[in-house]
Amino acid sequence: MKRGDTVWLAVARLGPLGLAPRMPGTVGSAAAAAAAPWLFLPLPLWARLGVLAGVFVMGALAAGRAERVLGQKDPGQVNIDELAGQWATFLPLAHAGPGALLLGFVLFRFFDIWKPWPVRQSEHWLPGGWGVMVDDLLAGVYAAACLYLIAAFALP
Repeated sequence: MKRGDTVWLAVARLGPLGLAPRMPGTVGSAAAAAAAPWLFLPLPLWARLGVLAGVFVMGALAAGRAERVLGQKDPGQVNIDELAGQWATFLPLAHAGPGALLLGFVLFRFFDIWKPWPVRQSEHWLPGGWGVMVDDLLAGVYAAACLYLIAAFALP
């Protein structure tokens, strides 16, 4: 490995979370959902958008480096894309109780696994780590729309 690869891999894996022996994407999403009430949701909307943009750019760079180092396209242990997608899910909410957090987690995992149009196709729109990140961001947009509608009409 080249100098710096260890740091980029740690970013791409969200530290040790990407090394989970089973379902590292789900582990990364769960950690992002658990951290959101402290690190993401308290921020004003403009700051949450800035954080998402920063995670997207940093994630794309880290995921691209991880692809080269690991010799795989979209390696399973790269889960910074789950952080971006999960937090995109919570973007329209100013506050989220445990029920909304759990529902947002389930909705994001559903759309991230199912990959409806154009989520699956978006992986090929951009090269390298950018493609890794964009599909999860779009899955998060689908999940955010559903979560917003459910929260507006059904959640207390």
